[in-house]
Amino acid sequence: MQTSERLYYSDSFLTTFTGTVTGVREVADSNAELRWQLALDRTAFYPTSGGQPFDTGHLNATLPDGTTLTLLVEQVEEDEQGEVWHLVRTPLAVGTPVEGQIDWERRFDHMQQHSGQHLLSAVFWQELQAPTISFHLGESASTIDLASGQLVPDVLERVERIANEIIGEDRPVTSRNVPRAEAEAMLASGQLRKLPDIQGTIRLIDIADRDNNACGGTHVRSTGQIGGLHLRTVEKVTRGVRVEFVCGMRAVRAARADSAVLRETSALLSTGAAELASTVTRLLAEGKARAKERQKLREELAVFQAAKLAAEETVENGLRLVVRDWKDRDRESVKLLASRTAAAAAQTGVIFCAGEADPVRMFVARSSDLDFNCGHILREALTHLGLRGGGSADLAQGDVPAKEVSSLLASVSDAIQKAVSATRKQP
Repeated sequence: MQTSERLYYSDSFLTTFTGTVTGVREVADSNAELRWQLALDRTAFYPTSGGQPFDTGHLNATLPDGTTLTLLVEQVEEDEQGEVWHLVRTPLAVGTPVEGQIDWERRFDHMQQHSGQHLLSAVFWQELQAPTISFHLGESASTIDLASGQLVPDVLERVERIANEIIGEDRPVTSRNVPRAEAEAMLASGQLRKLPDIQGTIRLIDIADRDNNACGGTHVRSTGQIGGLHLRTVEKVTRGVRVEFVCGMRAVRAARADSAVLRETSALLSTGAAELASTVTRLLAEGKARAKERQKLREELAVFQAAKLAAEETVENGLRLVVRDWKDRDRESVKLLASRTAAAAAQTGVIFCAGEADPVRMFVARSSDLDFNCGHILREALTHLGLRGGGSADLAQGDVPAKEVSSLLASVSDAIQKAVSATRKQP
């Protein structure tokens, strides 16, 4: 089967075309539902390739009996032999004539982002000698990965400004095909940055006096059609830095969304957008101060309550065992109280449960004068129930289903009493 003639190579602005079905194959999606892929003798649908997603649209077909079908093209992909396959929900027979209709809004958006990427990569190379090593065109934003170190804000602003100046100059963006040998000569002379690993004719995309790059994607006719470029975020990745950007209407939508967030946040904080940063800084500082004050009060309250809890229990056989099941306290509060109760008086062992949720968090603690290991005791008791937990000699914790709490309390209490008794019997 001869591969499809790719009409978008010569005209990225082509939105309708006619063709004939040359192949059909059945496929199953991730839900095991049947779909079909159609190959055409000529197509304007772009398949996923080179970081650019596929086109969508429709195929209109008239069957021999006069029935008219409109098939939604949900996905377009290229196989290893270079054939383009169009995913649809209804099969067509080989030889069926079709009329294709490209989703222009999606196509033009991809053209803006892809051409913007070529321009942005060229500026990063010429200004910083930072080559682009990968490109991804996403649903809402696009990214390029640069073989570069950290990019400071001033540098990013300069790159963005230069790119937008070139967009404003409305420079021509053209494509041409050259033999592999000519492309290799251009690469050797520095006229190209890289070449794909393919033989035969190479398609080049040229941004006048700025960039010349091998590419099989769809592109605008002039830089003005990119419609503006905005750098969004920069993050460190394994091989360098990742720059997120948007072009055209995506940039407009991103700016509108950012403006809405600023308005809503300003209204919530009763301040102007220009004062947001200083207001948030102040609120964060106040929040940290209040958190420290709350922690201090929490500690003081725990010490007070711990002394009271320890005083409520008497020492029997060398052990003051304080056991409580707290239903109305969070786990961190119960942990703090367990630690402080153990430290409140000598000969004190503690078993506290934080029962606000299931599983229950159990804490075991001891005063420093007792000679048993909380971690070992709790770990062994949990192991018998097929559970895990542990900790240090002074404080241990583990989770247990609520229905098992009673039996675990009894087991741990018995183990602590035996450990203390064994210590007292030693000469």
